[in-house]
Amino acid sequence: MQLPKGKKIYFASDNHLGAPTAEESAPRERVFVAWLDHIKADAGALFLLGDLFDFWFEYKTVVPKGFVRVLGKLAELADAGIPIHFFVGNHDLWMLDYLEKEIGIKVYHQARDFTFNNQHFFIGHGDGLGPGDKGYKRMKKIFTNRFLQWCFRWLHPDIGMRLGHYLSVKNKLISGEEDAVFLGEKEEWLVQYAQRKYQEKARDYFVFGHRHIPLDLPVEAKARYINLGDWITHYTYAVFDGETLELTAWERG
Repeated sequence: MQLPKGKKIYFASDNHLGAPTAEESAPRERVFVAWLDHIKADAGALFLLGDLFDFWFEYKTVVPKGFVRVLGKLAELADAGIPIHFFVGNHDLWMLDYLEKEIGIKVYHQARDFTFNNQHFFIGHGDGLGPGDKGYKRMKKIFTNRFLQWCFRWLHPDIGMRLGHYLSVKNKLISGEEDAVFLGEKEEWLVQYAQRKYQEKARDYFVFGHRHIPLDLPVEAKARYINLGDWITHYTYAVFDGETLELTAWERG
């Protein structure tokens, strides 16, 4: 993909809207909507790298209540011709085709490669990648099991949504506060994962979310690992202007 002159690609991750409650996350949703409104003028594409919602599960005819401001703004951007790519995170991995059918957002369940202006990006949420975290990797296999998802859908939505939201907010099964602790450059498991992937195929940037801390670290040669931080504490995002990728923060008014 060749970016049109004056256009940029934006990357954001980990809003966790709905946590700890809908009321408490509403101010953060408004801040994010203001950012989306700001980037509309020069966005050539928008990448959302997961955990936009703290819990999301799609029944055949039911999706979670709320989030109308952010969904409306995303629909506005999509209607304006801005491609939106969504990589599911560990809190919204039960996303199916609602956003794609309703808004036109492309949804991905695995990390993948993109090329912009002859620069190579490997992009994903980041959960379950790299060494270690075997407990979560086993749990993810359970969460993504089609039969078990089918069983969960037999719960009444009022029960299923309440149970899923409780477990998600409390981080009982999906992730913990350790996600936001810097492990050290050599111990960061997504850096180790990026180094291994680089040996398989050279890339310029490895862009992930999930860790909740903004990071810009070297991988190999000129390659860089970018972690996007979050929209809970840091309000950070990355922007690619066609030549370089920069990690920056949104100045809240």
